[in-house]
Amino acid sequence: MRKILLALLLCSGAALVAADPAPSAGAGAAAQSMGLPSFRDLARTVKPCVVNLSVVKNVKAGLGVDGDPFMQQFFGRFFGQQAPDGGERDQWYKQSSLGSGVIVDAQAGYILTNNHVVEGADDITVKLADKRELKATGAGRDPKTDLAVIKLKSAGNLTAAPFGDSDSLEVGDWVLAIGSPFGLEQTVSHGIISAKGRVIGEGPYDDFLQTDAPINPGNSGGPLVNLAGEVVGIDTAITSRSGGSEGIGFAIPSNLARSIYHQLVTTGKVVRGWLGVSIQDLDPALARHFGLAEQAKGVLVADVLDHGPARDAGLRSGDVILSYNGKPVAESRELQRRVAETAVGQTVSLGLWRDGANKTLSLKVGNMEEQDGAEVASAGPSGAPRLGLQVHGLSPEEAHQRHLDHAVAVDAVEPGSAAEEAGVQPGDLVLELDKNRVESPEQLAQAAKRLKPGDAVVLRVQRGGRSLYLTLQLGADQP
Repeated sequence: MRKILLALLLCSGAALVAADPAPSAGAGAAAQSMGLPSFRDLARTVKPCVVNLSVVKNVKAGLGVDGDPFMQQFFGRFFGQQAPDGGERDQWYKQSSLGSGVIVDAQAGYILTNNHVVEGADDITVKLADKRELKATGAGRDPKTDLAVIKLKSAGNLTAAPFGDSDSLEVGDWVLAIGSPFGLEQTVSHGIISAKGRVIGEGPYDDFLQTDAPINPGNSGGPLVNLAGEVVGIDTAITSRSGGSEGIGFAIPSNLARSIYHQLVTTGKVVRGWLGVSIQDLDPALARHFGLAEQAKGVLVADVLDHGPARDAGLRSGDVILSYNGKPVAESRELQRRVAETAVGQTVSLGLWRDGANKTLSLKVGNMEEQDGAEVASAGPSGAPRLGLQVHGLSPEEAHQRHLDHAVAVDAVEPGSAAEEAGVQPGDLVLELDKNRVESPEQLAQAAKRLKPGDAVVLRVQRGGRSLYLTLQLGADQP
């Protein structure tokens, strides 16, 4: 099974890299006469900006150790030492790992790297291209984008790499990756931009550049640079079956990295914009349901929080956001990223599709907040067999607790039913069926009975305190 590997730990084995051309003028001239590119000048320019990171973490040997005499003896023999706080011995050991980083401010000594390289670090040693070794401390981390900034304790005679514009990159552009794969410092590999906007499941703001420049464990945090010597990405992950490079690597775009970097060095944290909505992608069935063409692009507002910018601006559940501040939006992740990058307090315009017409709203972006959901208790079930649901009505106490005046709770979903295929889950609250309020299990069952094989209906459900639209397609074999 293919998997995403964060290129972090020092591993054994050979790195798949393209070495610098041999320092022979004749060889270089011969290569150029054959039409082959040489990156020697670019590599000489960028390598002084790239550093090797050696990270040490004090790790408590308690995971799977307590109560296991063999493991206690193993950790005590090979890793036993006094705890950092002077506590009992044989409870802690030092875990070492290697990564890479790029100097982005020579005067202040700031280095940009991945969060997963330095997270939890008790000691960070930075090895420069000129072999100097300096200590560094953390200056700020952002786990949601896997970026971090560290600061050299003593800085002098450093070389910094400039940021480039990752938005200007096109598929097929040449790039170099420089770092310490498998601990091999100052390794240069080359390739092209293979794709942009990749989502690999690493976080809510995935927007990776894909490259075939060989990237291996240890490259994490190192720069991906263009032919101008500008940082256009921060190497972060690979897809691999073997654990080594197979030509599919991922880098965080420099425009995102630069924004996060400036916030971290200025305030030590990242402040993100927030609308106060729950959103989802618009598929063809939902587009038809809301009166749009099947191929329409946009983001469906599934729910609007009671207190937030969206509610204050008049945004409604069922609105389709077509543009944000004058620029079209095609999917929810794109909107999420753009809102997060918007300054808190800035007024933006939303282009909407509502009730068969275009509409524009102005909204002042707020601070991102975390919201907690609630689980649904079950009571006596009733049926909506055509949909494949067992549901029950909410008691007055349940309705009051959830601030709802109508809904039914899903107790069970029939395997193989239209509801299961649509993604309905036990615990969901059904609020609407085809824009009609669901007041009781009996009402839902009667509405379901009127449906015919082949019909498509849209349920609006609440899950974990958020609303979601689900399309149910009744097959010909539905009862």
